[in-house]
Amino acid sequence: MRNIINFNENWLFVKNSADVVNISAEAERITLPHTWNAVDGQDGGNDYFRGSCVYCKEFDRTDLPLNDRYYIEINGANSSAALFVNDEKIAVHHGGYSVWRADITEKIKEKNKIAVVVDNSANECVYPQTADFTFYGGLYRDVNIIGVDKVHFDLEYFGGKGLKITPVVADGTAEVKVEVFVKNLSDTDTLVYEICDGEGNAVESRTSKNTEEVFTIANPHLWHGTKDPYLYTATVKIAGEGEKDCVSSRFGCRSFEIHPENGFILNGEEYPLRGVSRHQDRWGKGNALSREDHDEDMELICEMGANTIRLAHYQHDQYFYDLCDEKGMVLWAEIPYISRHMADGRENTISQMKELIVQNYNHPSIVVWGLSNEITMDGAKDPDLIENHKILNDLCHQMDSTRPTVIAAISMCGIDEEYVHIPDIVSYNHYFGWYGGSVNEYGPWFDNFHKKYPDTPIGVSEYGCEALNWHTSNPESGDYTEEYQAYYHEELIKQLFTRNYLWATHVWNMFDFGADARNEGGENGQNHKGLVTIDRKYKKDSFYAYKAWLSDEPFVHICGKRYVDRVEETTKVTVYSNQPEVEMFANGVSLGRQTSDVHFFYFNVPNTVDVTNLKAVAGECTDHSEIHRVEKFNQDYILREKGAVLNWFDVTEIEGRFSLNDKIGDITKTLRGKIWFMGLFLVLAKKQSGPKDKTKPKAKKKKGSTPKADSSLMNMIGNFTVLRFTSMLGMRNVTFTKEELLDINKKLNRIKKPR
Repeated sequence: MRNIINFNENWLFVKNSADVVNISAEAERITLPHTWNAVDGQDGGNDYFRGSCVYCKEFDRTDLPLNDRYYIEINGANSSAALFVNDEKIAVHHGGYSVWRADITEKIKEKNKIAVVVDNSANECVYPQTADFTFYGGLYRDVNIIGVDKVHFDLEYFGGKGLKITPVVADGTAEVKVEVFVKNLSDTDTLVYEICDGEGNAVESRTSKNTEEVFTIANPHLWHGTKDPYLYTATVKIAGEGEKDCVSSRFGCRSFEIHPENGFILNGEEYPLRGVSRHQDRWGKGNALSREDHDEDMELICEMGANTIRLAHYQHDQYFYDLCDEKGMVLWAEIPYISRHMADGRENTISQMKELIVQNYNHPSIVVWGLSNEITMDGAKDPDLIENHKILNDLCHQMDSTRPTVIAAISMCGIDEEYVHIPDIVSYNHYFGWYGGSVNEYGPWFDNFHKKYPDTPIGVSEYGCEALNWHTSNPESGDYTEEYQAYYHEELIKQLFTRNYLWATHVWNMFDFGADARNEGGENGQNHKGLVTIDRKYKKDSFYAYKAWLSDEPFVHICGKRYVDRVEETTKVTVYSNQPEVEMFANGVSLGRQTSDVHFFYFNVPNTVDVTNLKAVAGECTDHSEIHRVEKFNQDYILREKGAVLNWFDVTEIEGRFSLNDKIGDITKTLRGKIWFMGLFLVLAKKQSGPKDKTKPKAKKKKGSTPKADSSLMNMIGNFTVLRFTSMLGMRNVTFTKEELLDINKKLNRIKKPR
């Protein structure tokens, strides 16, 4: 019989070491899951520790149950790891987000020591290396010991269960092919298959010598997303002299199509996918999450009413995939092939893709395999990049003929590029209205793509803007206010949700997340595009904008609860509700009733007394808030950078001349400004190449290592001030000192503004 022993307790942890023999007396005793970047990976500066650390645990042979073979199972070690048993290296794994196992049977003695050297150092062969999130190091998911009979289901094939289930629904029946992968099966052993319904009742069972069997379920109960996420279970046992091993997996019977005109179709019905992307970290915990953390994330996503999740940008915990199956979430699953194509990284993309598919094949929630994200940041014409994508695309189709492939293309990537048309479907990451451009550009952009390529399903893989606890009655792009984020998402909802051909839309992001290279918004080390804060304690107003469109749970929400002090005599107050009518009261006096076909209601509220108590009523639902009349604008509502190299108010400004506080688009409208900007790109190229080390052989120049200042890039960054642009370059490991920035400002001060 199989035995699984959780191995999370009583590990010794040594930071900045790869020595598994001499464990320091000062080693920290910890319990898994664990990351060494829980604090420094979220505080900004792009200086979190990246290196090797040792995890060590001792155990006795008698601590293990009686079995023939023993495997150690590591559910997540970021990003490379080496496993040692009694100081002997027995396995190495590259890729920080998937399950992997190793047979340790022959190395076990009466007294034993297991050590894992985990390394998240920068390199050129393991993805990810360049991305807008923290690469937390650690043994951050469960570690188990699995004891099995010598005859057992394969535990080493890309970390899978040894069980593959393929249901195909047609003509009122479901043909369910069940395949198993077994080691050391003898002539006297048999396989006992059983299919059970959601209540545990056997639908069909049989005993067989075959490692592949096909079952027919008449009138199957279909898995139908959030409306009815019905699950069956397949169990297979190895029987000989008693039961030798057993594996089981839930699965769902469903059919789906991604149609270029009608969007996502589930079980023959149009089923628009509207949801979010999700990162797996939390404040003060990094990526070392508990099951309770995963549960809370799912509860919040369900409360909002989403029916799809893009699990970015890597393989997530199996527990969360299980939750998605149970709750009916439709998933995009992807590997961390992101931002920068690495010439030496091809084998890693292949191994990570194999692990993703093998380990997650049985989940009915997953409908697409993601090949890459924004990988053309340095250009889309690299032949090696193109070939890598074709290899991955073919691999996915070979391993899984039931699911299409997809990419998340960066906004700057032209729609005619060969890369865009390699996968079966495509989605784009656009930030019009935040990184340049206007919120009004989304609809026309997608209409243009759809018109030119009417047979290619198109979706939105990322869109969003940042919001912290800053406030204004006159929101503008780049101000980081909760009010601008709310306005942005109102406009995007109206444009995107009314275009049925969009196969899926995924907000970036459901939660704020750690991005230690970020130095903006007044709270460094995070990306604040989340609809919910990183600690999950505050739902921003934009969360409720989506709830108004997507949730069936009646509610009403008054926006701006953190924007209390207001100076204007009449102030606009926004209300979100999924009810058809809202009435607003100010100090008990009705301000009238409004109806809205877009679920957004706008009231002009008198602000002439010290305190105005607000009450919104929508059917049986109510919400309360208050505003205070003040003479001067509350300075606590205005963004102030913390820990920035340079603040806007430190910059010398000369009337009629440019400075770091001016927008790049305005500067480059002048000839001298264009020349200056070309010079800046030369500086960026030099910074990305790094200082020369004369002791090392000359390295080959990386193709496209610095973004080209083409029209698409200029359209994106033209709305940035120079100061904001330079601060964001930290995400690409490019930093400027205060002295360098002041020198840039001097050069800009010499350029006259056009009259």
